[in-house]
Amino acid sequence: MSLVRTVLGDVRPGELGLTDAHDHLFFRSPLLPGQELDDARAARAELAAFRAAGGSGVVQWTPYGLGRRAADLPPLSRATGVHVVCATGLHQAAHYDDETLKDLRGRLAEVFVAELTVGIGSSGVRAGLVKVAGGFHGLDAHARWTMAAAAEAHHATGAPVAVHLEMGTAALDVLDLLCGELAMPPHRVILGHLNRSPDPVVQRQAAGTGCYLAFDGPSRSHHATDWRMPAAVRALAEAGFGDRLLLGGDTVVAGARSVDGGPGMPYLPRRLRPRLAAELGEELVERVLTENPGRAFAVDWR
Repeated sequence: MSLVRTVLGDVRPGELGLTDAHDHLFFRSPLLPGQELDDARAARAELAAFRAAGGSGVVQWTPYGLGRRAADLPPLSRATGVHVVCATGLHQAAHYDDETLKDLRGRLAEVFVAELTVGIGSSGVRAGLVKVAGGFHGLDAHARWTMAAAAEAHHATGAPVAVHLEMGTAALDVLDLLCGELAMPPHRVILGHLNRSPDPVVQRQAAGTGCYLAFDGPSRSHHATDWRMPAAVRALAEAGFGDRLLLGGDTVVAGARSVDGGPGMPYLPRRLRPRLAAELGEELVERVLTENPGRAFAVDWR
């Protein structure tokens, strides 16, 4: 049976409910000094606000070494009643110091598999996906290394692999590598940030492989994504890819949380859902927000 691996255990896909398919409760990177998501009380308030707005599930894409605070996720999930899925994986090299990357050489896939099957550190929390990242219009050696390890972890466990596309680019390069050379089934790949490069031809080509496309970015004030997104979702649905689409907020800095004055996680059910329902119809929006995440992140765990 295919199950979604949450921080409180495996659940059936239909139990996720309305899901923010790409977001962050905790995130800390040297590229964002002073803007860390590192406050458990704020994370709880954000989850509670999301729940009050009708949300039920959150997939946190924060990978290895970027302040996941895995041990804090189960009590937050219990306290708020929101399902939380945690990630393993590795972001772009710029987010890490040389010593961290050197330490992972030769054992990256092993780390991913352990965090998916045994748990993250001493927390006992098992990850439910692998998150990696591409580059701007291409894949450098770091991206190829991390994606090879992610594919190896998938083949060992069945876990889905979610990919940060830099500015929404290199989607086809990623698919050529993961689903071609590395033999991953496309329906186990989730591409993030397609909204940042609004190329309808590439979006249709990517969806045509069978992968999932995540439109995730209302929290990013420097990305003009919201006004483009309904048309992109409509075009892909009309082309027959309505079952391949996901939506998320991608809150990565403290000021973007709703409890700190930003749109945050509640924006998805509170504003984005009714807007899309008015333009695209309730049936499609319900599928994108509830059915698709359950299928995208549910696997037959090995």
